[in-house]
Amino acid sequence: MNRVLGAYCKALEALCGLLMAAMVVLVFGNVVMRYFFNSGWLISEEISRWMFVWMVFLGATVVMRERGHMGTDMVVVRLPVWAQRVCLVVGQLVMLYITWLMLTGSWTQVLVNRETLAPVSGLSVSLFYFAGMVFSVSTLLILLQQMWQVVAGKLSSEELVMVQESEEMARIVLPPTDDAQPPSANPRQ
Repeated sequence: MNRVLGAYCKALEALCGLLMAAMVVLVFGNVVMRYFFNSGWLISEEISRWMFVWMVFLGATVVMRERGHMGTDMVVVRLPVWAQRVCLVVGQLVMLYITWLMLTGSWTQVLVNRETLAPVSGLSVSLFYFAGMVFSVSTLLILLQQMWQVVAGKLSSEELVMVQESEEMARIVLPPTDDAQPPSANPRQ
């Protein structure tokens, strides 16, 4: 399963790259057409906006798999391993619930908008909302796989903290506190 999700995310990364390249061509081409030829592609704005939404959702799926979303870990890193495991499972259960809400909401929007056509391209607006469904199903699978790893005990104690405050904070190593130091040793007192 891990290998399948890895290959899937690699394909999503490639698709994000293609979407980005297509967006650049559409937007830059439209600028050149307007500047030099006093005309433009009407479809450029609409399609590039849809591509951006799809790229964001696909990229968020890849980042979820890589555990790259930012978060706060200042409390969790100070907990014992069993409590870190509990916090991770609770956090994943909350994310599963939110992803389920996203899936049902996206599905509702797809159904509601399947006969609504975009003003310029004439494409069904449901394609726009289908990005949320792809994200939700992908994220559900990733979260279930990660939860299985936690419950089965396949994660090391370092892997239990799934987020970091920021890249800068990750590089800062705090010195251990010395509780035996008397208060008078503090130069500000």
